[in-house]
Amino acid sequence: MTHPTHVSNRRGLDDAPLLVAANGGTPEHTPVWFMRQAGRSLPEYRRVREGVPMLRACLTPELVCEITMQPVRRHGVDAAILFSDIVLPLYAAGVGLDIVSGTGPVVNQPVRGAADVTALPELETEHVEGVAEAIRLLLGELGSTPLIGFAGAPFTLASYLVEGGPSRNHERTKALMHSDPETWHALLGKLAETTLKFLRVQVDAGVDAIQLFDSWAGALSPRDYVTYVQPHTSRILRGIAEYTGGEVPRIHFGVGTGELLGAMHEAGASVTGVDWRVPLDTAASRIDPSQPSRPVLQGNLDPAVLFSDWESVRGETERILAEGESAGGHIFNLGHGVLPDTDPEVLTRLVEFVHSRRD
Repeated sequence: MTHPTHVSNRRGLDDAPLLVAANGGTPEHTPVWFMRQAGRSLPEYRRVREGVPMLRACLTPELVCEITMQPVRRHGVDAAILFSDIVLPLYAAGVGLDIVSGTGPVVNQPVRGAADVTALPELETEHVEGVAEAIRLLLGELGSTPLIGFAGAPFTLASYLVEGGPSRNHERTKALMHSDPETWHALLGKLAETTLKFLRVQVDAGVDAIQLFDSWAGALSPRDYVTYVQPHTSRILRGIAEYTGGEVPRIHFGVGTGELLGAMHEAGASVTGVDWRVPLDTAASRIDPSQPSRPVLQGNLDPAVLFSDWESVRGETERILAEGESAGGHIFNLGHGVLPDTDPEVLTRLVEFVHSRRD
């Protein structure tokens, strides 16, 4: 058996529904939380974030604690997820970038070759001490609610760095990947190390689970994913498993990744997130059907459905809960993040409804 290589600060939450489901057990009710549950859909979030740049907010412990707690107080979700951003460890390490309103992360000097990869600064634990302090504050506030740590996966980080910002086609990224694989693997290897270090800081501070987001992985074919991305993602997920002795569940999620679910699971995920495009029972059948144990899945209500009437929301939720029974465990979530104009009252009602449907 692999033993943890660090001293655990995590609370004893073995009976928390999220952790029971993540470990393939039967919780007292289906756990539910929402990606981007802390954010622009909440008026209290808009108030506390007013005038504070996103990345500065992510490194301010008291603000991170408050924002992370807001949806727990309002909705009664079964988990908090650390308020952060995919590019935060790059910014903290010293990469010149900013989050531009209406655009997203914009990189001052994009990575275009081997010299640029070599020049990327390395993340040190002191660079993200504000994140660790925020987690310590949260542990005193959350009671029995688990806290999920947060990080971006190497492919998505690489896409921002190479493209210089968000991209529809990822053409520069794919060109580098295919035409200069040595530089590509050096870049992803460096990003994997950065992400692993960032997640270890969160684990050491006491998070109860982690989620690795690969927002843009759905732009890849299965062949390209396995060849150019999976080894680096696996280094992170399996690295956290080894670091914690398997004590911390590892959720892996990407958008438009229906054809990649098996490979993403094989990278070392204990829970595979599924977007709204693939039914959960179909997703379960795509993830290594030769294995005796069924996979644990997370998802997957279309965020846009929340703008429908309640009967439609309830009907879609019942369908997803039924499809989730085919998995080895089910964590209810959206198929992507909460949209900014979502009515918070609908989210609260949805949590109550899922909880009422006890297993």
